[in-house]
Amino acid sequence: MKTNTTENKSKNGPHLSPWMEHNGVLYLSGQIGMNKVTKEIPEGIEAQTKLVLQNIENTLKEAGSTKNHILRNDIFLSDIAHWEMVNEIYSNFFGEFKSARMVVGNTEMYGGCLIEITTTATTVE
Repeated sequence: MKTNTTENKSKNGPHLSPWMEHNGVLYLSGQIGMNKVTKEIPEGIEAQTKLVLQNIENTLKEAGSTKNHILRNDIFLSDIAHWEMVNEIYSNFFGEFKSARMVVGNTEMYGGCLIEITTTATTVE
């Protein structure tokens, strides 16, 4: 089993690994609309969704995979009314590629984020 433990080494950071790999399957921790360097959370569902998807793509690359190897995304929205906008951005980001997906309304999320996505993918062979 491989894991990334380079992030979150501070005592104040969350107790997690950004990703873990087991038998060729990658499990990403939930990605939120927060800039990983500045810790800023942009305003609005559009900006946060784009940032979450970019965070997923960057984490997959670090773990040796790509967005076209995603098996499933679980999407949590602070307001299910955001679904139409999220689906449009999501569709543009993935193009013709379609993974399995789940969407859940969730009223409160970390730091006031409007969206969080957890991802399961395979490694690139």
